[in-house]
Amino acid sequence: MADLFRLQIITPDRKFYQGDVQMVELTTTEGQVGIYARHIPLTAVVAPGMLKIHEEGQVKEAALMAGFIQVMPDAVTIMAEVVEWPEEIDENRAKEAKVRAERRLQAGGAELDVGRAELALKRALVRLEARH
Repeated sequence: MADLFRLQIITPDRKFYQGDVQMVELTTTEGQVGIYARHIPLTAVVAPGMLKIHEEGQVKEAALMAGFIQVMPDAVTIMAEVVEWPEEIDENRAKEAKVRAERRLQAGGAELDVGRAELALKRALVRLEARH
C-alpha cells in the first residue's frame, strides 16, 4: 500500500474534493508538479491546467483554472477560483469561448489585453481537454 496524504480542494462556493490520495498532479505558474506524501512544504500559484487526483486504483481528472496550493508533508490544500469535473463543463460554451479568444488574438489592436485573451484561450482549451 502506497503512502497516502489528505487532499482538500476548496472553491469560493463549495468543497470540491476531500480525501486520502497517493498523488496529485497540477500546473503551477512555475510548471507541472506532482506531489506525493511527505513532500517538502511548498506554496505555489495555480495556473490553468488539468488536475489529476491519484486515488488507490483510479485517477480522477478535473479542469483547474486558478488559485493557490499549500503543501505540507501530510496534507495538501488547493484553494481554487474555479475547478470543474468533466461532466460539469458545457462543451459548446467552451468551444465558443475558444473561438472568441482566438478571434481577439488574431484581430489584435491597441486596446487588446493580450494576457487576458491568452488566459481566456488557455481556460477554454483546458475545459475542452477535460471533456475528452
